[in-house]
Amino acid sequence: MDDLTKNNLKDQETFWEGEFGDIYIKRNDSLKLLSSNFFFFSKILSETDTELNSVCEFGANIGLNLEVIKKLFPKCKTCGVEINKKAYERLLKNSSIDKAIHKSIFDVKLEKESFDLTFTKGVLIHLNPSLLEKAYQMLFETSNKYILLAEYYNPFPIEVEYRGNRNKLFKRDFAGEMLAKFPELKLKDYGFFYKQDPISPQDDITWFLLEK
Repeated sequence: MDDLTKNNLKDQETFWEGEFGDIYIKRNDSLKLLSSNFFFFSKILSETDTELNSVCEFGANIGLNLEVIKKLFPKCKTCGVEINKKAYERLLKNSSIDKAIHKSIFDVKLEKESFDLTFTKGVLIHLNPSLLEKAYQMLFETSNKYILLAEYYNPFPIEVEYRGNRNKLFKRDFAGEMLAKFPELKLKDYGFFYKQDPISPQDDITWFLLEK
């Protein structure tokens, strides 16, 4: 990792470990989001061919996504990787989370573990582009079947100002880049959830389900 990439990583981790990450928890802690997530994951995971027995989310926050997955697949072993300490402490108390890890996607050690599904939801968009290759590698190596990317899509890379901050939100074709990087992957399905959907509003998220 060159010096520029190291600096980008340090800046990224400091941002989410600190006050902004704490505020993010409060902004996303709602029963409405939990209900919306149920419809979201029901739709997406109905496309899988088999029962999910293990799932790992990178950037799990307080566990609302994994909580829903646990309801859909009660026997599924859930793992959440989270960099923010306060969010991690909430993960520890969540009975739907079987394993909580207080690390970032870049320094977590999961070499001996693999999961039926690895995923991010609103995480890759916040990574500096110089860090994406390593994030893609982690998602791929820890999955034995499916990878879900639920992010903001754009056909070409762009940066968007994020709540008054620069270099903190990026849109691009994350799935296309993973498909190009790993020929073993194929596109299983994809779709879009609109922020004004009356039943299941999401923040204009485009999702891609990839299969090994």
